[in-house]
Amino acid sequence: MRTILIPTDFSQNAQHAIDYALNLYKGEKINVYFIHAYADEVHGPLIKGNGESIEAQRKAVKARTDQALEKLTSDVREKTLNPKHSYEWVSAFKSLVNAMNDFVKERNIDLVIMGTQGQSAKKKITFGSHTVQVFKYVQCPVLAIPENYEFREPKKIVFPTDFLLPYKTRELKLLNEIIAEYKSEVHCLHISDFDELSHRQLNNKQFLRESLTQAAIVFETTPVKNKAESILEYINENEIDLLTMVNSRHSLFEDMLYRSTIDEIGLHPKVPFLVMQNLSR
Repeated sequence: MRTILIPTDFSQNAQHAIDYALNLYKGEKINVYFIHAYADEVHGPLIKGNGESIEAQRKAVKARTDQALEKLTSDVREKTLNPKHSYEWVSAFKSLVNAMNDFVKERNIDLVIMGTQGQSAKKKITFGSHTVQVFKYVQCPVLAIPENYEFREPKKIVFPTDFLLPYKTRELKLLNEIIAEYKSEVHCLHISDFDELSHRQLNNKQFLRESLTQAAIVFETTPVKNKAESILEYINENEIDLLTMVNSRHSLFEDMLYRSTIDEIGLHPKVPFLVMQNLSR
């Protein structure tokens, strides 16, 4: 059974991610965990000095959180009526990233699915700060769903790569499973001003061809320009349903999300963004 973790702040964007997850795996047997981390809600009021002790504040916030999670789980269960899906919830007096990382390890979570924004969403910011932190530090594949994105089967997937880093079969496992389920076409997008590849790049390209056995693979090259703009242009021009990258050191993903701020990059994907992790589990 596949295990999926969905963080929620009870916003519409979080609900949107839940709806996408249940559509994506509507035919599969899955166990979904809803999680809400509430440490910031406890410490925030204390900083403002409202007079309550930390223990009293913690108990009050936990009670509200548990009640909201119970209602969410009940509502989703009644709405879907899918016998292949089971739902559980967990609240945690921790930061979101710590709570998720601990739970990912404890329950061996296969995939995190979350919204790109939360209750404090700002239109000029692409990914909320929580989403970026989860991308970087949670040791599990993460699928981020844009606000207001209507579910489409991921028939066309773009996989930007510079072919410089060798991938591992385990890193591509989730992508292969999605490809097999939806008979997807994968566009391996090489962002470069040069047509010729080095021997290392050729070997890595061949590995992708041999690893994504379920996919119809298309290899494309686009000029460098701005990397994010190149990706977004390709998504728009080719009616892409899913953007995916591997989070590893010295990779294209790291170059985009680690060495620059999200606002500087201006990456505003209008399709779901799957980040596969090159991290030990």
